[in-house]
Amino acid sequence: MGQKKFKVIYSPSAQSDIEKFETADAIQIANDIKKYLESSPLPIGKTRIKKLTGFIPPLFRLRSGDFRAYYRIISKDVVVLAVTHKKESEKLLKRLR
Repeated sequence: MGQKKFKVIYSPSAQSDIEKFETADAIQIANDIKKYLESSPLPIGKTRIKKLTGFIPPLFRLRSGDFRAYYRIISKDVVVLAVTHKKESEKLLKRLR
């Protein structure tokens, strides 16, 4: 795994999303966000990362177990907008549209 190319920034709402989870889940999600998004937040090949269609500016999703982190890339920053359980994802995406 390479050097940090991107800076991960949590929005206040993503921060509070993570704080609501069980500790083990929160740690897992935070580790995955750090591992995947600091080095290469764009989807390449078969990956946990997906670029979602129909969002301007583009919206991306990172899969972490049963959780999903939604983020945008703004120059060299990865801005995590929300983190949610996969069951809550549909509701969240309607809000973000």
